[in-house]
Amino acid sequence: MSETGGGSIGFSTILFVKHGHDVARVGLSWPGKERALVKEPAGAPVVTLEAEDARGALLRGDNRDGLAVLAAERPESVTLAYLDPPYMTERSHEAIVRTDAPRSGPLKARPKKFAFDDRWSSRGEYLEALGQRLVLVRELLAPHGSVVVHVDPKTSHYVKVLGDEIFGEDAFASEIIWRYRRWPSKTPNFQRVHDVLLRWRKDPRTKPRFNVPYEPLAASTLATWGTKKQRAVFEDDGRRARSSTTEETTQGVPMGDVWEIGVIAPVSRERTGYPTQKPEALLERLVLALSDPGDVVLDPYAGSGTTLAVAARLGRTFVGIDQSEVAIGIARARLEALGVRFAENDEGSTRRSA
Repeated sequence: MSETGGGSIGFSTILFVKHGHDVARVGLSWPGKERALVKEPAGAPVVTLEAEDARGALLRGDNRDGLAVLAAERPESVTLAYLDPPYMTERSHEAIVRTDAPRSGPLKARPKKFAFDDRWSSRGEYLEALGQRLVLVRELLAPHGSVVVHVDPKTSHYVKVLGDEIFGEDAFASEIIWRYRRWPSKTPNFQRVHDVLLRWRKDPRTKPRFNVPYEPLAASTLATWGTKKQRAVFEDDGRRARSSTTEETTQGVPMGDVWEIGVIAPVSRERTGYPTQKPEALLERLVLALSDPGDVVLDPYAGSGTTLAVAARLGRTFVGIDQSEVAIGIARARLEALGVRFAENDEGSTRRSA
């Protein structure tokens, strides 16, 4: 596969021994790939803002340094890690500054501040940066924990193979399609209306933290069976017969891996002005399914703080990392609106791993 901007990315086949058998594993290959899989200590200090009552923490600094600090101090402490990294859009992103002044004029005319840069010299550089962070996230996950990486369809195939190399192919759990509706664009192609969420487990041999979510029954099922659970009935020869119902009320249908959740409307009160902000409904579904109250939820690309706000609201311990002061400010404000308190006039403590 050709690669503009330097080098090329291809596939390699690695032969290794597993349980006494030769097994061929497919992986990505590009010049300098070895740097993507190296676990290194923090290169620069990070500033930590601790919430009162041990509700969580915000770390300001490069997330690779922040993850290295956490991996050294709290290994295997995280139940759910959610990563919403840049999508390699090759542009700089800005946040709309919210003010108390009445809104006037178009949204795009409001003042903005730099949020983050999503420009890369090559796809190899992008994958190297993401791989370095996933290696550290793996150190932080508890044996029952999961990591979810949120990417777009242009990037998901590369990230899937990279993640399989880091966590193991047998650790891959699911590909979730988040489908949404948005204003159509002029393109000689099908409209892009979905993102991809890739989930790996830390240890496939350990029972994962998983609370089955349910969705409502179809109208036809309700019309035929009502709200009672069905019981499968089989004939003596093993053939399936007409099902019967029980007296127990059904919770619905176990959730599938295609989720239809709306994006945040431009005029929604949930909107913070931060680019790439994800809806709370999406993160709520992940947090409820993949963690329990009291568990630690980590977001090393904290951005507007959606993951952290949802985790705090649902009784989880949040840990967020971002190097953008704009992002940290927005995330802190959202958390404080939920009753999370940081020490007054606290500028944070500086930490680095040894």
